[in-house]
Amino acid sequence: MKEKKPGKLPLKLQEFLLKESKPEDVEKLARICGGLLESIAISLGALKLLDRYELSQMPYSEVLRLFHDNEIESYHLDMGSHELRFFRRGSDQPEGALIPGNKQFFRDIHNMVKQRNDLNPEDAVTMEYHRGVPASVYIGAGVLVFVFFMFRTMLLIQSKNVPQIRIMQGPHDQRNEITKSSFTLETERKATFADVAGAEEEKEELQEIIEYLKDKEKFTRLGARVPKGVLLVGPPGTGKTLLARAAAGEANVPFFSISGSEFVEMFVGVGAARVRDLFENAKAKAPCIVFIDEIDAIAKKRSATSIGSNEEREATLNQLLVEMDGFASDAGIIMMGATNRADVLDPALLRPGRFDRRIYVGYPDIVGRKAILEVHSKGKPLAPEVNLEDVAKNTSGFSGADLENLLNEAALLAAKRNKTAIGNAELKESAVKVMMGPEKRSKKVTDKERRLTAYHEAGHAVVTYHLSHLDPVTEVSIIPRGTAGGYTMFQPQEDRNYQSKLEMQEELVSLLGGRVAEALFLEDISTGASNDLERATELARSMITRYGMNDLLGPVTFRDHAADYMPAKGYSEKTAELIDDETRKLLSAAYDKAEALLKDNRDKVELLASHLLEHEKVDAAGFEALMKETN
Repeated sequence: MKEKKPGKLPLKLQEFLLKESKPEDVEKLARICGGLLESIAISLGALKLLDRYELSQMPYSEVLRLFHDNEIESYHLDMGSHELRFFRRGSDQPEGALIPGNKQFFRDIHNMVKQRNDLNPEDAVTMEYHRGVPASVYIGAGVLVFVFFMFRTMLLIQSKNVPQIRIMQGPHDQRNEITKSSFTLETERKATFADVAGAEEEKEELQEIIEYLKDKEKFTRLGARVPKGVLLVGPPGTGKTLLARAAAGEANVPFFSISGSEFVEMFVGVGAARVRDLFENAKAKAPCIVFIDEIDAIAKKRSATSIGSNEEREATLNQLLVEMDGFASDAGIIMMGATNRADVLDPALLRPGRFDRRIYVGYPDIVGRKAILEVHSKGKPLAPEVNLEDVAKNTSGFSGADLENLLNEAALLAAKRNKTAIGNAELKESAVKVMMGPEKRSKKVTDKERRLTAYHEAGHAVVTYHLSHLDPVTEVSIIPRGTAGGYTMFQPQEDRNYQSKLEMQEELVSLLGGRVAEALFLEDISTGASNDLERATELARSMITRYGMNDLLGPVTFRDHAADYMPAKGYSEKTAELIDDETRKLLSAAYDKAEALLKDNRDKVELLASHLLEHEKVDAAGFEALMKETN
């Protein structure tokens, strides 16, 4: 008997069947059961597609026209949900529409079908028809709907409108494409440590691994065991991926890179299969570096409870642990991972013999920022007055990605202004844009809102000016940026790793300066201080619960913690009340101090607010001049 050539199903139906079953099982059953399985599978697929199909608001007249012109081949009408689902003649794509819920609409359709086919429908809420013949009365059971679609599908198969099922085309090795790892392989040097600035200690940490990949005999003959895995931990944008790629470039070895999310699938076992495939390819290319970005997507802590657990993700993690145990320390494979959530990783992954070494890649200091700016400014003409050290000084807290974006925005702005070089004005404006978002000059703001914003920002600025432990004001503006209606910017004088209690108390006063100014000068308060209040409350609470800066509660940490995904407090209700009371006392004291400062400097607030209403913004020099003018 001549074997029938397999055909192809519609793409959406293939995707559905692949998500509901293993590809090899579907294909095997299709061969055994023939046309019956085909009709069942296609019917299930059609039903699923109909369930997912986005229903449209089809006009009343259009639905009636489709029935009147005999364009509907089969349909399902549900008065309960007001849904009409149907197939047009000659089409295998389902359609649907939400229709009016009045009974007259249903009567019109039933009468039209009755007149066209001389039928006598039963008095039921919903009828289903196939080729004009009532198939079943809808009573809420999915089986009847399934039979309806299976009947339709079998007729189509008999008329050769639907080919034989064949989910996976091509030879056998192509059927396993879904289990293959979608990694990126770099065999040529695309980055070196010369491309990585502001991470000298991090590069030093990786140096011995690079030497090992270049000459492993140097280490093995002394019995040294080089780390199998290196975990790069740090905030987003600090260059973790670039550092891993540069390490491979320095060692001149192949670089396998993949994101943790690319292992995750609905199919059970696919993630584990992809891990095996990744390491099989890596072993064939050893010595090499295998890099998994955002590794926390597959390596979160496993839980003994069923709440929040994910069988497929845990199976993928287990396979990763097995693979890392499976290759010897002299195999020439270095595993690297990157994450900004090291706290959620499974402890089994971090033990010696797996990820032996953890390297923190943090925000660069002023020296690092200058070096990063020098790297990214190559090919960008800078005006003679530009001093990258000053730019680095004014960008405290910027990541490497932020600094690259700053220079790119400055170049775009200079081009827009038809300049031949990037000047200080473009760099300054771009720094504010990176932090706060673009200016929204076209946004309509009422005079009342402009006045409120002017006094609010003046309150922040004047209070900060009179607090000795805070950074100086560099710019005040009432031009909307991002979600903010205005802003007051400060310039750190130096990089800080710690913050003292006195500095935090003064920051609370500065944060509340805007709300106090509204109450004092406008005799009203607004929602504009919502973000200030959130930040102030969080800071005050942290002083008590995290940093032990409260005399009554003492040097104790009170932090909520989670055990097996079940939230629990680490302190009693009585302590919680004390924390609330002490938080309120801190905020009240800060409010009173801000109020006293603004009452003593009313003339400065009035002068600054007037200047902002007239000019919309003021820079550091202008602000300093206004403050001295009223002395």
